[in-house]
Amino acid sequence: MGEEGDNSNNNKNGNSSSWEAMEELQRTVKESAIRSALSFQESSSSHLRSFQATPSLDHVPEAISKFNSYENAFFSKIKEELLTAKDHPAAAIGLTLTAGLFLMRGPRRFLFRNTLGRFQSEEAQFLKAEKTVKEFSFSVDLMKKESRKLLERASLAEKEMKNGHTELLDTGSQIQRHAKSVDKVETKAADFSTELSWWKRGKSPMVNELLAVASMTSLLKQQRAVLDKRIMKISELGIPI
Repeated sequence: MGEEGDNSNNNKNGNSSSWEAMEELQRTVKESAIRSALSFQESSSSHLRSFQATPSLDHVPEAISKFNSYENAFFSKIKEELLTAKDHPAAAIGLTLTAGLFLMRGPRRFLFRNTLGRFQSEEAQFLKAEKTVKEFSFSVDLMKKESRKLLERASLAEKEMKNGHTELLDTGSQIQRHAKSVDKVETKAADFSTELSWWKRGKSPMVNELLAVASMTSLLKQQRAVLDKRIMKISELGIPI
């Protein structure tokens, strides 16, 4: 049991040291590359300025010597890191596999779909839902305005109908009373026409008056017929007269 515990601890320590070595390898390679590039850039810039200031061929050997020294230092650092990777193959393999997965198109697309792509799809759904809610709100507002307008028109029509009903009832009563008056006048005209007909037989000068009364009696009959039709139409509307 003691040996198994020691082996487990050794494995854990080995894995931990492998991951630490992988991180250290990645960091040191990156830092050394950056330092070498910056140093080379500064050196190249300074030598370029010196060449521009004093265009002489004496500086060429010095520049070549410094460039070779920087190049040797850079590749020496890379060689050291490669030796470190050789001593820790698990860390180097893990770093290589991780970099390869991120550089491959398939895993990169899968990672995008499940992270940024998912956020974008959720944002698109949210924007679509927000747009739909705005459209529904606009439709509801239009319906409310139209309903309010129709209710106002119905109320006005109902009021006009009530007023019209009352006015039509009063007018019908007046027409009926007027029809009775016309009937009375018509009866009197008929009686007077009968009386004048006796004078017509004796060739009386009242013949013209007799003809005038007969014409007025015919006109009263026509008016009475028109009034009776109007009274009938009002009665058909359910308004008692």
